[in-house]
Amino acid sequence: MKYLHTMVRISDIDASLDFYCNKLGLREVRRIDRPEGRYTLIFLAAPGDEEAQVELTYNYDPEAYGEGRNFGHLAYEVDNIYESCRRLMDGGVTINRPPRDGRMAFIRSPDNISIELLQKGQALPAAEPWASMPNTRKW
Repeated sequence: MKYLHTMVRISDIDASLDFYCNKLGLREVRRIDRPEGRYTLIFLAAPGDEEAQVELTYNYDPEAYGEGRNFGHLAYEVDNIYESCRRLMDGGVTINRPPRDGRMAFIRSPDNISIELLQKGQALPAAEPWASMPNTRKW
């Protein structure tokens, strides 16, 4: 058995690609447009880890998906959690659960999919502004 991908439904291709690619750092690896089926599939992966993919599914007919909290979350390992969170904040992404412990943070996609960021290796020493930053909304 081999892991292939996780599918999440999206409501806006441009907003989702801005978030997942421009802000989070994933790259589009392939796209399947099926106008006859009224959907588009976009497969993304972290650079250097193209086998573990996220499938963004865009259905042409609008539908309210809710928060998707029952889905759980996606998780990505990052080289420096503080730098990653700073880059995301500078890009307008809310850090819902800051990396107070130097190890773990949570953010959300434009469609409210929770995404966990985990520090590669050992946790970093506690540092401001993260150590005293409160949670924001749900994560």
